[in-house]
Amino acid sequence: MPSNLAAIASDVFHWQSEPLALHSFLHCSADRSVDWTVHNTTASVFIMGALVKTGIFVLIVSVCQGYQDIWDYDGHKLKDTDYVSLWPLPQKVQSSAAAFKLSSINFQIVHAKGSSAGSSCSLLQTAFRRYFDYIFGYVKKQSFKKEPKKAFGEEVAELQVLITSSDSECDGYPDLKSDESYELSVDQPSAILKAPKVWGALRGLETFSQLVYEDEYGSRNINKTEVSDFPRFAHRGILLDTSRHYVPLKVILANLEAMAMNKFNVFHWHIVDDQSFPYMSRTFPDLSQQGAYHPYTHVYTPSDVKMVIEFARMRGIRVIPEFDTPGHTQSWGKGQKDLLTPCYSGSTPTGSYGPVNPILNSTYDFMASFFKEISAVFPDAYVHLGGDEVDFTCWKSNPDITKFMQAQGFGTDYSKLESYYIQRLLDIVSTTNKGYMIWQEVFDNGVKLKGDTVVEVWMSNRLTHELQQVTGAGYPTILSAPWYLDWISYGQDWVNYYKVEPLSFRGTEEQKKLVIGGEACLWGEYVDATNLTPRLWPRASAVSERLWSDKNVKDVNDAYIRLGQHRCRMIERGIPAEPLFTGYCRHEYKGNL
Repeated sequence: MPSNLAAIASDVFHWQSEPLALHSFLHCSADRSVDWTVHNTTASVFIMGALVKTGIFVLIVSVCQGYQDIWDYDGHKLKDTDYVSLWPLPQKVQSSAAAFKLSSINFQIVHAKGSSAGSSCSLLQTAFRRYFDYIFGYVKKQSFKKEPKKAFGEEVAELQVLITSSDSECDGYPDLKSDESYELSVDQPSAILKAPKVWGALRGLETFSQLVYEDEYGSRNINKTEVSDFPRFAHRGILLDTSRHYVPLKVILANLEAMAMNKFNVFHWHIVDDQSFPYMSRTFPDLSQQGAYHPYTHVYTPSDVKMVIEFARMRGIRVIPEFDTPGHTQSWGKGQKDLLTPCYSGSTPTGSYGPVNPILNSTYDFMASFFKEISAVFPDAYVHLGGDEVDFTCWKSNPDITKFMQAQGFGTDYSKLESYYIQRLLDIVSTTNKGYMIWQEVFDNGVKLKGDTVVEVWMSNRLTHELQQVTGAGYPTILSAPWYLDWISYGQDWVNYYKVEPLSFRGTEEQKKLVIGGEACLWGEYVDATNLTPRLWPRASAVSERLWSDKNVKDVNDAYIRLGQHRCRMIERGIPAEPLFTGYCRHEYKGNL
């Protein structure tokens, strides 16, 4: 092993003040190939012909060609191919040292002959342009720096995209059962990307773009590679809260872009809450007129919502809106008379209001009209109905509710009143042919749920018990409890998110199959347009790999290296992702000025 390589292997990146060591050795051979294959217990990593039994995946290609004067994210010398850091790591990757050039003059992404999607597929046509710009955009922006007219060595002239099923789903919307699998073969003169559906093609395009690296002369290169990939979990979401602080449309779109870079596929839009009601309803315009922070500047118009949904669809991302009731509804009451419960002090109204009033027929008439609109505006098969954190204090103070409780035989158990409301709401939503997601309290309170109801487990204090209970009752489950990104701590908290194993609870194999994925949640008390994106990324990237990659991809040392480079890639693409630790990126974030 060359002395400089040995030094790097023994003195690599540091996590906070503790060293992270690469527990592997690199040797050179004539073959110089690398093979990453996931097995049940270990990964067999062939690095330059040497078999290293290890639990990590290190994406280092062609190390025998020598190091250039290029410095990595944490101050160590790297060569060009070390910038190839796939994130999230695919299920299987095989790569060799055979390297090819890509020229912005010659290279193109095209529909393969026989593909069920052609030039009329705007989703793929737009993606082709987007990824071409990702691959060559930085070079194109350097007006002073001309690309070499003649590339040395062999060249990949095109990426052919082949959709193999008869229905490409090009004009459809992604859903829980969407096929995101793909196979990628990179060779000269053509690379081939095969996928049953356009959703897999989108994920494969992202992987192809991540395989491209820049040499010291600014030219683009890619190594001969074979990839076979699919997600471990079907639901991989990001929750953004746009009520506590209004998040401008372009910030939402930028984060959808970042989600696609990390292979997330669900935008859980917590669009309204106590603080504000920025959703502009056509049926009930007073909700935003009275309930938004500002009725003109701090709202999402119907065209805004439509843009978010389409922007997300073009990236294979579902948009699931959340309209949380009966709690978290103070802003609703400003624009909808008699919706909320009047609070009392003794026999006198206090002038304040509590949760939705569950004893009035007018409440359910309103909900029926409102969710009829929501079902028409949002095309996804699911809507999130909330149902968490209901404060019973106001209900307890209201004499009319006390009488209703007695008449219904609820006694003083206000969770039964909550269940009464939720049950009626679920029946209303069912008439719109929508499925629903709910926070775990609805399940805990014994509300009768449809079999396809998705229960979101968010309370960390009884996480494994809750997973056992929900899956034991047969309900699809998503996990968010370990991934509340609004909790901030000094240092690299991404490691904690990365180490989570969603299926580490006692249960049968059938129960564990009911865990369909998870979500990283960024609540909005302390974030707005100024800090949302850097707080979210690359911390959410740790969640993306946990939900996409094989369960045995869990080595923090390797993840630190790859995530540092992936963060720099997001920076180059215009996403202001915060740093993991000290160091710098080859192409730093330039800001918006």
